[in-house]
Amino acid sequence: MTRVLVVDDQFLIRAGLAGLLRAAPGIEVVGEASSGGEAVSLAAETRPDVVLMDIRMPGMTGIEATERILAQAGGTPPRVLVLTTFDLDEYVYGALRAGASGFLLKDSGPERLLAAVAAVGAGDALFAPSVTRRLVEAYARRAPDEQPPALEALTSREVDVLKLCGRGLSNVEIADRLFISEATVKTHLNRTMTKLNLGSRAQAVVVAYETGLVTPGTAGR
Repeated sequence: MTRVLVVDDQFLIRAGLAGLLRAAPGIEVVGEASSGGEAVSLAAETRPDVVLMDIRMPGMTGIEATERILAQAGGTPPRVLVLTTFDLDEYVYGALRAGASGFLLKDSGPERLLAAVAAVGAGDALFAPSVTRRLVEAYARRAPDEQPPALEALTSREVDVLKLCGRGLSNVEIADRLFISEATVKTHLNRTMTKLNLGSRAQAVVVAYETGLVTPGTAGR
């Protein structure tokens, strides 16, 4: 059972999302929040597996709420799937850097929403990677608020895996490209994220762009 917290400041949208999720098998809606602050409190109280996070809210934005939820989480942190109206929204890039696992357009159909929640709940870090790549490419050239981490601590194989991850390849595709097992790919990614102090695969993708491992226009190659 995937436990989901729904966050949106608009009542009708929030109620619609919660109703759709409640009607789906294998999903339990553990709470609804109308603000970023309420989302932080409810996440601590209900310990959801997935937080469906509106990114644009008055007061505390979805980005700040994401940072606080992940910072306060003990044990296995929830996976944050951010909702946005536009597919090229700089707020989404900020959310990815904050540790969100992916994003979804608000006008996506019910099937896509349920598939996204299932994918994120199962541990997939990026839903609709082709769309995410477009967003990262659009904003990766902007000066970040902080310097990207150095890659000297990584082994050559970890750099190879990070580069292919940044290009949008799945673990299976990376394993096939490098002639290693999928389990080995996961091990390299986990070690990379630990060494670089990253909270999600989405952050690893961003780092791959910010450090120049992947440049806009080369994703997917």
